[in-house]
Amino acid sequence: MTGQRLRVLIVDDEHLARERLKRMIEAATPHEVVGEASNGLIALEQCEALLPDVVLLDIRMPGMDGLETARHLAGQEAPPAVVFCTAYEEHAVQAFDLLAVGYLLKPVRKEQLVRALAQLTRINKAQLTALAEADGSSVRTHVAARTHKGIELIALERIRYFQADHKYVTVGYDAGEVVVDETLRDLEQEFGGRLIRVHRNALVAAAHITALERGESGSVTIRLDGVDQSLDVSRRHVAGVRKAIQEL
Repeated sequence: MTGQRLRVLIVDDEHLARERLKRMIEAATPHEVVGEASNGLIALEQCEALLPDVVLLDIRMPGMDGLETARHLAGQEAPPAVVFCTAYEEHAVQAFDLLAVGYLLKPVRKEQLVRALAQLTRINKAQLTALAEADGSSVRTHVAARTHKGIELIALERIRYFQADHKYVTVGYDAGEVVVDETLRDLEQEFGGRLIRVHRNALVAAAHITALERGESGSVTIRLDGVDQSLDVSRRHVAGVRKAIQEL
């Protein structure tokens, strides 16, 4: 990316911080600021619409923070480069250096900004996962789906189940269903005790279980609040589901 005129998106919940970065970029670099965003959701929408080459991304933002935003960006077909903006102390910055992840320390200096924009690299999911673990925020609060509306973020507490069908995973939540580019195995590992495996093709949200029901044929199904249809529980998972429910 070096040597080219970059399209830059600035993401920070503080208006003054965004304005300061914009002024520095316009005064000290040949690059173009194509947009601004005050939170992670707007950042994802802006990336879809504006296709920036690089995102200057604040880490500490209310709601979905910068690390989670970057993990969603990394799942896009053509993800932008990401440079994190952080007020971390020296010991925490070691994680960025170790993982070769671009960052700017606040308050950002002009020389630091110019250097970061000249040394861009794409960040991958493995780096982001390791960085999130170092930060103590390895579990996402949302899952992202690409719908006719663009990117739609579903908060984890709204989700009732994940169900796999061939290569797709459907998310059932309080407003309907969407399809996500995830695997049940990855979701189960990431969200741990908040999800219970009820079938080889289904995970359910423990907090939304209302009942286990046994049919006349001996089959077992599970009911979730806000979901009209019950989900099948496979025989091999019945005991584990019962135990998990008792431990809630």
